[in-house]
Amino acid sequence: MTTAGVIALVLLLAVAAYACAGGTDYGAGFWDLTAGGAERGKRPRWLIDHAMAPVWEVNNVWLIFVLVIMWTGFPVLFQTVFSSMWLPLALAAVGMVLRGAGFALRKPMKRVAGRRLYGALFAVSSLLTPYFLGAAVGGVASGRAAPGTVASAHAWANPTSFFFGLLTVTATAFLGAVFLSCDAERWDAPDLVGYFRRRALASLAVVVLLGAAAFLVVRGDAPHLWHGLTHGAGLVLVVVAVVCTVGTAVMLLRGHARWSRFTATGMVAAAVVAWGVAQRPYLIPTSLTVEEAAGAPSTLVWLLFVSLGAVVLVGPALVLLYWLDTHGELESLTESDLRQGGGGSAAGRD
Repeated sequence: MTTAGVIALVLLLAVAAYACAGGTDYGAGFWDLTAGGAERGKRPRWLIDHAMAPVWEVNNVWLIFVLVIMWTGFPVLFQTVFSSMWLPLALAAVGMVLRGAGFALRKPMKRVAGRRLYGALFAVSSLLTPYFLGAAVGGVASGRAAPGTVASAHAWANPTSFFFGLLTVTATAFLGAVFLSCDAERWDAPDLVGYFRRRALASLAVVVLLGAAAFLVVRGDAPHLWHGLTHGAGLVLVVVAVVCTVGTAVMLLRGHARWSRFTATGMVAAAVVAWGVAQRPYLIPTSLTVEEAAGAPSTLVWLLFVSLGAVVLVGPALVLLYWLDTHGELESLTESDLRQGGGGSAAGRD
């Protein structure tokens, strides 16, 4: 494998990491949006606030890593994508800013109107941002964001982009529900365990249906991607994603919330990596290969060393942070805290 190929693999793995880590946060925002009115949704939102607080900023490190690799290692890809699809990417960026502001500012607000405003910004942005990111990925996967393409709705408002956007939203909702169910179990809130487990199963069913529909759409709308997903390594990864899907469903039905986190993450990661592998040797099918998009050889070598340094120096810190968070070492929350925040256990029931 060439240096450009290794950097492309690093980029793909970083995208998969952001899809899993950042996707979980977006999913929590989705359930914040659909939790109901102030009283009915107070208890689930209280859990969401405590679950997200330690890691929501850290998860965006993966996005910065993706942008740095794109810009430095594949400048032609960076220019092409951000020129042809600047509108959905700009809307996604605005959504990230509003989402962060809404989440950070709604808790200290004393006025109810202010909390509702910032809460709405957080929740709605958590829905729109992953949709526009998924739509942009669909534009790349279907080959519409080719070099020289002028900015137009055609690049990101097409059948593949539409289904990729919906699939991204539902996949983040699924991840969020799985992790929130595990958080509720760890903090001994059995009613919220069931609350989010039911939503995890429902969103998983929607993911399966949308995934099947997207698969059929890709067959006619993105033939190169279809071929890659049904042959070779792409097919193997699709099978892995399907196995993880079945495993997650079984674990959720049996009440194994903790183990379902691993299979749910594996499902999303395998699907993202399958997309990237299926496009080989292209970054944008069928107009821009990895080698054509790559920067100067010396730049790629230095970028490889920087990536290795990031793995050695930053990787262990992130692993430790996620371990501490998932084991309740960063944010203590008890059943009495939930009752204080949610008005009693009945407030979180359907």
